[in-house]
Amino acid sequence: MRETWRWFGPQDLASIDDVIQTGAVGIVSALHHIPNGVVWSPAEIARRHTEIGTRKDGSASGLTWDVVESLPVSEDIKKQKGDWRAHIDNYKTSLHHIADSGLEVVCYNFMPVLDWTRTNLRWDLPNGGSCMRFDINDFAAFDIHVLERHGAGADYTNAIADEAGRRFTDMDESQKKTLARNVTMGLPGSSDSMTLEDVRGHLAEYSGISRERLRANFVDFLEAVIPTAEKVGVRMCCHPDDPPFSLLGLPRVMSTEDDYRFVMEAVDSAANGMTLCTGSLGVRPDNDLPGMVERLGNKVHFLHLRNVRRDNGDIVGSFFESEHLGGDVNMIAVIAAVLREERRRRTAGRTDHTIPMRPDHGQDILDDLGRRSQPGYPTIGRMKGLAELRGVARALEQTLLGQN
Repeated sequence: MRETWRWFGPQDLASIDDVIQTGAVGIVSALHHIPNGVVWSPAEIARRHTEIGTRKDGSASGLTWDVVESLPVSEDIKKQKGDWRAHIDNYKTSLHHIADSGLEVVCYNFMPVLDWTRTNLRWDLPNGGSCMRFDINDFAAFDIHVLERHGAGADYTNAIADEAGRRFTDMDESQKKTLARNVTMGLPGSSDSMTLEDVRGHLAEYSGISRERLRANFVDFLEAVIPTAEKVGVRMCCHPDDPPFSLLGLPRVMSTEDDYRFVMEAVDSAANGMTLCTGSLGVRPDNDLPGMVERLGNKVHFLHLRNVRRDNGDIVGSFFESEHLGGDVNMIAVIAAVLREERRRRTAGRTDHTIPMRPDHGQDILDDLGRRSQPGYPTIGRMKGLAELRGVARALEQTLLGQN
């Protein structure tokens, strides 16, 4: 695995100099300041390459921009409304510019309205640290009583709806606003978040879009852009839904192995692959992560390694982001499966035999607690996770694969 680090640009609290000290050799980044649907220009892409390649003193960092995360798919494309055709044309143009700069891997997602969702961005841990948490009862309180979505109560069990009502009653106005802000937080790296009216507007436009329709729209998007990706030598990889189940009554189409298999068979191309996020997929107890690597590994173009601890075994339920080796995902088995896949690729002569990996998210610990970094992206917590993952990989390489 090639060790990479997500970096949000010059405003990131972790500088390029800091990233060098983590031991990562590549950077995962994006042009977060460019609105969705707008072309990424060669000049803007080149600027990010330069920022990544330069230390504070002006010397070369030795780091390279390895993965684009993300080149966002606009809501117009997902809904096939408004300027969606122009946005697809712009997406293809951006792929050309990205490839011309030397980049080969582009991560994206197809989640409607909410790109990722947590109810608490800094949940207190027993050790004094903090992490992100999704609580289904708090989310139901937001959905039913803060957003006041029509018919929301029917989407939850009676027990969850009743608990949501009790929690909402106990919240003061500040707590209600914090919950709403947490749920509607924008794409990581973005400074944008949605108002309640924004969310209601999107939901109204999705009212006639079923899961089957959204899946068909996704296939249409892939049929339009994958030929361009093939032509320019870009491997696209879709990130799973986070969390991997329906929210706000919206359909979700990338939550299980069957979901991935469907879209990768619908548009069968080496350029149409997956971002294997063990944290997102690991929220569902019915997702077999090591097995997914074994069965779909030839289409895994990017790895997000993080862990979660579920409150129970329900498909739709609460969870928090645990230490990288301390949750419900068998991370050692996942890494072993990845190393076997990389060996298969080397044997087959594939040039992409080393899969880029980043330590996804992390708990806020030590000095992270005072930095107030991008939620989920503390410097020390991620460095700790990277060290743990690196140790597992090195041990397995020697014992499992017999490599020195």
